[in-house]
Amino acid sequence: MKEYRADLHIHTVLSPCGDLEMSPENILAAARRKNINILGITDHNHTGNAWLIREMAKEYQILVLPGAEVTTREEVHCLAFFPSRESLVLFQDFLTGRIVRIPNRPEILGYQVLVDREEKVIDEVDYYLGSSVDASVEEVAENAHSLGGIFIPAHIDRHKNSLYSQLGFIPAGLDFDALEVSWRTALEDFLGRHPEVQGKRIVRSSDAHFLPDIGRITSVFLLEELTCDEVWMAFRGENGRKIVAA
Repeated sequence: MKEYRADLHIHTVLSPCGDLEMSPENILAAARRKNINILGITDHNHTGNAWLIREMAKEYQILVLPGAEVTTREEVHCLAFFPSRESLVLFQDFLTGRIVRIPNRPEILGYQVLVDREEKVIDEVDYYLGSSVDASVEEVAENAHSLGGIFIPAHIDRHKNSLYSQLGFIPAGLDFDALEVSWRTALEDFLGRHPEVQGKRIVRSSDAHFLPDIGRITSVFLLEELTCDEVWMAFRGENGRKIVAA
């Protein structure tokens, strides 16, 4: 098996809280400088820039997992990733149909732009992407899995927008592929406070909104080769593929 470094929580210029320097080209160049092999593109409640970055990443020999960071009805943040453009489009339809529509005010809430390869703005989302969608954590997980996707509750160690901050626990029967623990917390300390998480698959990610934050913390994927199928096997722990959290 080969080791591949992964940062699975990256925001682009599409996220209202994402810096305008977080263009596809800048993100990929920063990842290459930091020897990151796998990136997760996770704008808030929208997938609009994800597939472009996946296509551009081939030139960098980086594997991009296209997806989104979803804010559920409970205000829990969750990551979802998809293996094909078709599944990504269907998940976007799910988000578009469920998000609470609040008009965006870019000068206050932040710009939400879709761009092309040349970093030209080709569209702008006019409703605030930081809103929640009208779907529970369980419903988001179910929809992601129905499309062949991966579902990860985000930054579960945080004191807001996490399973523990919003619900106080991990719901029994919640079907997740991994749990994300952010760079803010030492993993050993977190597991000591939450023994119920011992033995669960953990990923560490940067939640980068600014270029210098990319790769602040990473996970290691043990794979035979750098493909989406191999990554999906690692999430399932199949055939020796695995994820190692620092």
